[in-house]
Amino acid sequence: MEILKDRLHQYWLLARFDKPIGIFILLWPTLWALWIAGDGKPDLLVLVVFTLGVVLMRAAGCVINDYADKDFDPHVDRCKQRPIAAGKVSPKEALIVFAVLCLTAFGLVLLMNWYTIGLSFIGAFLAASYPFMKRYTHLPQAYLGAAFGFAVPMAFAAQTNDIPLHGWVLYLAVLLWALVYDTMYAMVDIDDDLKIGVKSTAILFGKRVREITGGLQIVILSLLVWIGSEQMLAWPYYGGLAVATGLAIYQQKLIFYFHKPDCFKAFLNNNWFGLAVFAGLVLAYLV
Repeated sequence: MEILKDRLHQYWLLARFDKPIGIFILLWPTLWALWIAGDGKPDLLVLVVFTLGVVLMRAAGCVINDYADKDFDPHVDRCKQRPIAAGKVSPKEALIVFAVLCLTAFGLVLLMNWYTIGLSFIGAFLAASYPFMKRYTHLPQAYLGAAFGFAVPMAFAAQTNDIPLHGWVLYLAVLLWALVYDTMYAMVDIDDDLKIGVKSTAILFGKRVREITGGLQIVILSLLVWIGSEQMLAWPYYGGLAVATGLAIYQQKLIFYFHKPDCFKAFLNNNWFGLAVFAGLVLAYLV
């Protein structure tokens, strides 16, 4: 019994269920899409399926990421105690956990329409291949955005059986947002990444990381403003965007001196950015 309890605990840590911040950051844009696609009243089944799907696929993403980085993580201070790096979970076990999580998520997707089911294969491929991109490109953060933002077009497909222009614009905004917050995250590991040869946008942008991420945040907020105008959303939505703008400015202040703990705080602060936009959306539809 104790052995089983220990295995389950290690799998829990492997899937990072003990650190739910990643779930929230992935959940907010999914909820944005569902609320917009459903005109403020998303279908309950679609809402439940996508919420559970985000939880499962984020966990699967963490597992396959640690599997892909099994030779790197022991050399990174922040990652060396993760279950695979610490030798507490074998790579084979990790692949089994990954498969179980993906199959469970796919079982949920089967409750949706055929359009959504078809798109889920693209989403699964992007999520499974993302962890290996840091070996080949300095833009793995953009690939992450493409992978985990894919819940946005899937949400429109599930809710309306169509992906309108504003759905793709929202997908672009979410992709760029992930690029920004994951760059802030990568700033924490930049020294270790340079040492072991892992690529990232933090390395690519270098000393101009503040200007580039700040410019991208302006683009993201501009796209969200366009969506609000195109959908004729009420004033609370723009109030939410105003709060999100203040949070983006605060994040720039945090990363200004490249102080690693503050860069990590900037990454975490994106949870509030996502919540601010969602709260504005909910209130806009209520009004």
